[in-house]
Amino acid sequence: MERETLRKAVRDRYGRIAMDTKNSCCNSASPCCSSSTLTQLSKNIGYSEAELKEIPEGANLGLGCGNPVALASLREGETVLDLGAGAGFDCFLAANRVGKSGRVIGVDMTPEMVALARENASKNDFTNVEFRLGEIEYLPVADNSIDVIISNCVINLSLDKARVFGEAFRVLRPKGRLMISDIVLLKPLPDIIKSSIEAYVGCVAGALIKEEYLAIMETAGFSDIKIINETPFPIDFVANDPTVATIIKQSEVSIEDIVDAATSVLSVKIHGIKIH
Repeated sequence: MERETLRKAVRDRYGRIAMDTKNSCCNSASPCCSSSTLTQLSKNIGYSEAELKEIPEGANLGLGCGNPVALASLREGETVLDLGAGAGFDCFLAANRVGKSGRVIGVDMTPEMVALARENASKNDFTNVEFRLGEIEYLPVADNSIDVIISNCVINLSLDKARVFGEAFRVLRPKGRLMISDIVLLKPLPDIIKSSIEAYVGCVAGALIKEEYLAIMETAGFSDIKIINETPFPIDFVANDPTVATIIKQSEVSIEDIVDAATSVLSVKIHGIKIH
């Protein structure tokens, strides 16, 4: 698949989700979730009941694979950057942790998402949060200006992950830290899934082998790289995901083959530090 085709598919998909927040669930652009289902999904990936009550209505689109804010140990007065901020879910949680003396910047490539996030911030008086339109491969952020970078199931969508981590390293201050939730693989996916645009924008086909992902972080300059937690990608998400139905319909791959492939998919929480 051509890079620009993939980039446009990702932008279009998340733009549609932003335009209709009901169409966001189970890592698909299909209206398959009620608010109660979104709440349960968020709890399953690490968000507490108290955290879910903190965020504005419409900020939780059910698109994450972990809770990077909980793992980042944010402190009062810090400046936080969220890569792929979406409707602002993790940004708003981070804003409450860093307080009025702190600052949170969310970057997203989708104009509709940025507009939705800004609306959520304005309606709920989040004065220490701002949202910027931009690509995570070319961050609209100054050098050495960020204390903590978070990201939630977004870097796997990038076509140039090495550049993403290079940019992350550039904008972090010395001693700055990165805490991300993302999707990685234990073994290569079948070619039929890797070649599917639907699988790519569903955060599966763009994922890297775990060791390759960590090596890219190290090459970018990060130290003390650790996987804090890893869990298998929930099989029920795969079995019920309309993305999977599309792949089956458009190819000869069976649901059994897809479920088998899904056993190699992990949700991971990764920590890294910029020492100098």
